[in-house]
Amino acid sequence: MTTPTSNESLLEITWTDPVTGRKGYVVIDTLVRGLASGGLRLREGCSLAEVRGLAQGMTRKEALVYDPADRYLPLGGGKGGIDIDPADPRATDVLRRFLAAVLPVVREQWNTGEDFGLRQETIDKVAADLGLASTVEAVFATLDDAPAARERLATAFADLVGGISLGDLVGGYGVAQAALVMAERQGIAPGGATAVVQGFGSIGGAAARYLAEAGVKVIAVADREGLIRDDRGLDVEALLAARDGLGVIARDALPEGVELGDRDAWLEVPCDLLVPAAMSYVIGPDDVDRVQARIVVEGANMPTLPEAEAALVARGIPVVPDFLANVMTNAWWWWVVFGDVAPTAESSYAKIRAVMRRLLTEVGDAADASGRTLRTCALELTARNSTALRERFGVTG
Repeated sequence: MTTPTSNESLLEITWTDPVTGRKGYVVIDTLVRGLASGGLRLREGCSLAEVRGLAQGMTRKEALVYDPADRYLPLGGGKGGIDIDPADPRATDVLRRFLAAVLPVVREQWNTGEDFGLRQETIDKVAADLGLASTVEAVFATLDDAPAARERLATAFADLVGGISLGDLVGGYGVAQAALVMAERQGIAPGGATAVVQGFGSIGGAAARYLAEAGVKVIAVADREGLIRDDRGLDVEALLAARDGLGVIARDALPEGVELGDRDAWLEVPCDLLVPAAMSYVIGPDDVDRVQARIVVEGANMPTLPEAEAALVARGIPVVPDFLANVMTNAWWWWVVFGDVAPTAESSYAKIRAVMRRLLTEVGDAADASGRTLRTCALELTARNSTALRERFGVTG
């Protein structure tokens, strides 16, 4: 599958691991107040073009949630990626050498954290080995209350909700809220809705949890080992308990009556809500006719190629774009750091619900009124916010 090309970035780094020959990348798309934000992913086949697109997506995410009433001052967009399977026993050592090589950028500009294939506790441990108190030191250096901000962030990550760290849930909670608001706009009641989730890591697992909690019947999930399906509705909490650190569900823990299928069969399962929440570029033009959903909600970054999205929309299937649907992981970090939410699930979820409903209502109303796509209208909102940010702070890139 061909990945889309993109415009030039402010900074691009390509690194070659001297031990394994694996490639790593950092892309800074924009800087606001000299800072950028965006996670670091580990994925076999990760490319510079992919990381460039992800960095541009982070620029959009930061601008999208801008609210002058918040203490949170948005950052620019950046991203990192390493071309290695996260299950490779060499992955942590490669990660350590990569971060050591790009440490000046992490210290001064790029504020990063977990992403696809990389858990926060892993990157935190590696950062500590390299002498970093955190991977967001560049932001802490700008705060008058940095010690309190550090404490808020540590407290938030220590908050367990159903046995899972709040930090591993907020992104998927936001995706679930995007799906529920969009379903409401389409006249689909949660109690009668069905969902399929591709990917069962932090985003996919949490999205499945909170869709099920709202009454949606999650009938299929897909991880790297294949599809798990039960049209009667899966026990999401049991699946979460049987999940390993890479989001793979232990098959010997599955109840009787569950069907197993190929890892790409998730596209063909009839449902109301389809949530691709793992890899990029998983829905291409050749996949469009296989999609049997009423709404696609992009939990992953860049899961749908532009030609495929256009074809889905032409079929009457709206696509909630990634930089809107999955914006809450990034926003939540900074809301906690800047003090816009208390470091609790109750405060965090209330803010996420309110902001997601506001954003999707504004974007959805604009799309309904104009006949344009959700992505087009979300990009226009991002552009307006970017102009406001540029006027207030100046933006590089």
